[in-house]
Amino acid sequence: MTPSNPMRRRRFIGIAAAACGLPLLPLCAKVAQAAPLLRVWRGAALGADATIQVHHPDPAAADRLIAQALLEVRRLEGVMNLYDPASALSRLNRDGVLDEPPLDLVRVLGEAARFHAITGGEFDVTVQPLWDLYAAHFARPDADPNGPPAAAIAAAAGRVGQDALEVTAGRIRFARPNMGVTLNGIGQGYATDRVVDLLRAGGVEHALVDMGEQHALGGHPAGGPWRVGIENPDAPGQVAELVPLADRAMSTSGGYGTQFDPAGRFNHIFEPSDGRTSWRYRAVTVIAATATETDALSTAFTLMPLERVRALVRARGLAAHIALADGGRLVFAGQGGVA
Repeated sequence: MTPSNPMRRRRFIGIAAAACGLPLLPLCAKVAQAAPLLRVWRGAALGADATIQVHHPDPAAADRLIAQALLEVRRLEGVMNLYDPASALSRLNRDGVLDEPPLDLVRVLGEAARFHAITGGEFDVTVQPLWDLYAAHFARPDADPNGPPAAAIAAAAGRVGQDALEVTAGRIRFARPNMGVTLNGIGQGYATDRVVDLLRAGGVEHALVDMGEQHALGGHPAGGPWRVGIENPDAPGQVAELVPLADRAMSTSGGYGTQFDPAGRFNHIFEPSDGRTSWRYRAVTVIAATATETDALSTAFTLMPLERVRALVRARGLAAHIALADGGRLVFAGQGGVA
């Protein structure tokens, strides 16, 4: 989850505080008081720029909660970090089996299986062999600009399959050889939710946590919802639209975030069934009750036709903001969703 070249596939513009006249702190600042009762930490976590904003009547208590949250994030990185050879996930990928796995890994893989079923297989954490194939191909100085050979893609896709990932409390194993798991489509959301749970248990009623995904605890302490900007995929760093967030989470996925080739033809959005990369949409943003759900579904929706996205949005009471390939934008909202 913490690559040496971090993916940008979920990118938010943290204007929530600035919109209310509360300046955000410089990157890597520890903790400071941006306004009365609002404590803000900014730094890096889970391979992405991160921000925690906590409103609390006791600044010292807020600082302690932020410190506890960061310890929790570091602990989860030790479980889910794809690039740390000592992490539980890396050991699973290396050995094909992991006995007595950490409870958090069992839980997040259980959630992954649930969203695999909900999306008809479009969300699949076993696509890591495809990432490895495309990354290795385009790392070569003489790489064919048309991508890996069809036979190599088919072989890597044959090692993909949630059904071959066996998960129990006592053991996780691959039922096929040379499989691999990536949690880049759900791990940040899971960790974000754990931080929000910790803050809520500590008595916090108003907070905004951004760990690559955003989750608002309550509304903004000044009144009303937090206001969050969705990045324009065609102009990174610029706001495409503002959305309100209160007791909801939000994630964005899009192929523009990580591209393997200079021409931008191949990205990290993999179709699990055939191993091809997708440019169906420029980006998809999902708003739901948890960051685990928004993380997984924003990934899956980038692969799904509009009618299937609309049906799931309505069935699950979500909202989805879709940047279309032709430059247009659509918003779907189900009952209880926020458009």
